[in-house]
Amino acid sequence: MTTGREYSMTSAVSAADLAPTPYAHEIRATGLKVRVGRKRMAVDGLDLSLGTGVHGLLGPNGAGKTTLIRTLATVLRPTEGDLELLGGSVGGTGDVRALRRRIGYLPQEFGYYKRFTVREFVEYMAWLKEVPGADIPAAVQRAVERVGLADRADDRMRTLSGGMVRRVGIAQALVNDPAILLLDEPTVGLDPAQRLRFRELLQQLGTDTCVLVSTHLVEDVAAACTDVVLFAEGRLVFQGTPDELAAAGGPEDVGDSPLERGYSALLQAPGQGRGAW
Repeated sequence: MTTGREYSMTSAVSAADLAPTPYAHEIRATGLKVRVGRKRMAVDGLDLSLGTGVHGLLGPNGAGKTTLIRTLATVLRPTEGDLELLGGSVGGTGDVRALRRRIGYLPQEFGYYKRFTVREFVEYMAWLKEVPGADIPAAVQRAVERVGLADRADDRMRTLSGGMVRRVGIAQALVNDPAILLLDEPTVGLDPAQRLRFRELLQQLGTDTCVLVSTHLVEDVAAACTDVVLFAEGRLVFQGTPDELAAAGGPEDVGDSPLERGYSALLQAPGQGRGAW
């Protein structure tokens, strides 16, 4: 089995990498449209700016959240409009490969070789992200520790529970110390104690990283997010603080908490997407 200690990379930190960032927001979308299939516009005219902090992405099933995250991860290309990540244009002449080195991405489902150990998988992902070879062992150890799997680092992936596999997925998203971190339903499979620790990790990351977390769990947004983006039918419905989202609802709206009632009120407003079974 090949390990990260055998990988070699020639890239090094340059003066440009250390220079102050010239962009105002890590993520900026203007009139962004992304088509899925021949007809459906899953993201339809989105204007959005996100900077450092933890941003919760909420919305009903089919709202276009995963399509948006995949586009921000440069997996999908914009159909129309402008998208800038870390000051660079996506879909234009910008260097997408350079952008990917600075993005961490956890999809809803990710593939892996079951014979890999946790360490080998995260090492492999670090290599794919072009982390300098000499830095990989320390970067992997740090990422595994941050998700609480240091004691399972040499266990094979096939022996892990679903929640542990999800935590490995979070570790690989962190291993390159990304400037933009995109997490699609990261708490699926985590037990309550693990979710609490994950919220603490998000708060730490949000001090110097632009984190976008897609979730159906409103309580995760309340506990960890500085900003909420509510998305429905491919369009931005609301952007603001958790307190502002809570204030949008009233006792007559559906929900067990102020945040859930605000969420329901905004989705039921005229002209907005309506959640359904």
